[in-house]
Amino acid sequence: MNQQNHPACLTPFWLSLAMLLCVCLASALVVSPVNADEPPPVAMTSKDIQNMVKELSNWGRWGKEDQLGTINLITPAKRAAAAKLVTEGITVSLARDADTVVSLENTRPYKHTMINTGATSEQWGTDSIEVAPHGLMHTHMDSLCHFFYMGKMYNGFSKDEVTETGAKRLSIDNLKQGIVSRGVLIDIPRLRGVDFLKPGEAIYASDLDAWEKKTGIQVQPGDIVLIRTGRWARRAKHGPWSPKVDGMAGLHASCAPWFKQRDIAMLGSDAAADVIPSGIEGVTHPIHLMMLHVMGVHILDNADFGQLSKTAAKLNRWEFMITIAPLPIKGGTGSPVNPIAVF
Repeated sequence: MNQQNHPACLTPFWLSLAMLLCVCLASALVVSPVNADEPPPVAMTSKDIQNMVKELSNWGRWGKEDQLGTINLITPAKRAAAAKLVTEGITVSLARDADTVVSLENTRPYKHTMINTGATSEQWGTDSIEVAPHGLMHTHMDSLCHFFYMGKMYNGFSKDEVTETGAKRLSIDNLKQGIVSRGVLIDIPRLRGVDFLKPGEAIYASDLDAWEKKTGIQVQPGDIVLIRTGRWARRAKHGPWSPKVDGMAGLHASCAPWFKQRDIAMLGSDAAADVIPSGIEGVTHPIHLMMLHVMGVHILDNADFGQLSKTAAKLNRWEFMITIAPLPIKGGTGSPVNPIAVF
């Protein structure tokens, strides 16, 4: 018998080949962890932003005099469908407590002044509350007159419509009847397997796709989409930090087409929506630009989704009814709000 053809002589070769195939198969089955430090960066320039301004525009979609933007997508049928999501009767506030302390993030805190107290009145307790809602601390809603670009606001209205007496167009009082729709939480720290994102860490469209796949929840037209970065969990552990110096986690500009494709009604986050810094030279807040100016999407800033995340995880429900009632300030560029999620 030819020794080279004997099975015993071939065993080491086939064993080595089998081991190699097993290693290759195992490598093919390993999926890159969702909690990787950072997805591959998406390089964008100011030219890309200019192109998106044209491509994603909703100007004229609801008429040249429209001042509601994508709030038009919240129809009576949409509200009724959102109401049907209430099955447990559980309510969750999405607002931070009014912060009266100056910090690195809170350069203009709430001013709460007592007028009448138990020591000065026999009948009434009264006070005064003052707030500049915009910035990086207070839970607030941006009206569409909050952002200017190339001399214009949403739907082509001139920035000159915003005067010392207030905004004559796109004011927050356009939403006096309140907002009720389906809310969807996209919990990026939970997706990535971390407690919170790092300052300056970007969220990409691939993350949004991965969350839809993970939860089986699809964002639909007229939805209010809430992006959790875990900002307040990080603050509780490490204390305040300066977003201008250290950055802040948020959405990369390349996410804007994703929101346009899904036709969202409103965007909310527990930070400033935009990742800071944006990574795009000459464009500091591309998400604000695309939402408020281009698409007509109102923004909810500095919300607190900590309890919402816990409740949603406990119920294994990432959709709910959400209500938002901004103050009807005629001419206002925004308003402090206390959004409520109802399961």
